[in-house]
Amino acid sequence: MGITIGIDIGGSTTKIAGINDNKIVTPFMVRANDPIASLFGAFGKFIALNSLDLSDIDQIAITGVGSSHVEKPIYGIRTVRIEEFLSNGYGGLHLSNLNKAIIVSMGTGTALVSATKSGSIYHIGGTGMGGGTLLGLANLTLNIRDIDYLIETASGGDLGHIDLMVGDITKDEISTLPAHTTASNFGRITEDASKNDIALGIFNLVFQTIGMMAVFAARGEKEKNIVAIGNLSKIPQCREIFNSLEGLYDYKFIIPSHAEHGTCIGAALALLDGNDSGLIK
Repeated sequence: MGITIGIDIGGSTTKIAGINDNKIVTPFMVRANDPIASLFGAFGKFIALNSLDLSDIDQIAITGVGSSHVEKPIYGIRTVRIEEFLSNGYGGLHLSNLNKAIIVSMGTGTALVSATKSGSIYHIGGTGMGGGTLLGLANLTLNIRDIDYLIETASGGDLGHIDLMVGDITKDEISTLPAHTTASNFGRITEDASKNDIALGIFNLVFQTIGMMAVFAARGEKEKNIVAIGNLSKIPQCREIFNSLEGLYDYKFIIPSHAEHGTCIGAALALLDGNDSGLIK
């Protein structure tokens, strides 16, 4: 049996991975201004990296906003369009090795999916908070447009110059809200707040909002495990802020290996599981 390829086609980035004998093969990402250009760039690079012929590929699963631009099978290979939320569910469960979880797919915005290994996968909701928010606010307030530079800048930040904490507004002890808990994002910004402080405040605002949305979704679904996938999952501040939420609430945030490629991996797995109603002819 040959390789099944999953491709997550975004507006400016495309992620690709193969599945062979239930093992993940060469996940990576390419960038391009055009979704079709990035699709074929990723596919060609995958073929070259793995020294494959087209005959080595059984089928291709495509997902993501850019998949709507694909109107014909890729190089004549069986090509199936997989719904993105379904891809998120399959990918998150596989990477975390869980039977049930809330999957948080963090990209330009954020989608929340309830998923079980029995095949019950559905979209719960989401938030417009995501990578677009991070870069938009960083551009507006700091004139920073590069995510790596924003991460570096935030690493030296102090939230005490940005956020209002519970301990700032009450001397009483609240069992469910320790003194260091955020009471108001950007509610205490001071004149001496540095670029580093503001950058960290932006990360805290976005990841706390996403994290709390995930906690509410998990509570509603009566599920304790929350799996984060997507590009934002590899940002160091994401892990730190989700860890702080674990300390407040009885929910487990999991960021598995290959989390940033969860959707393309999930698309391939969904196709292997027989989800082929989106066959492109």
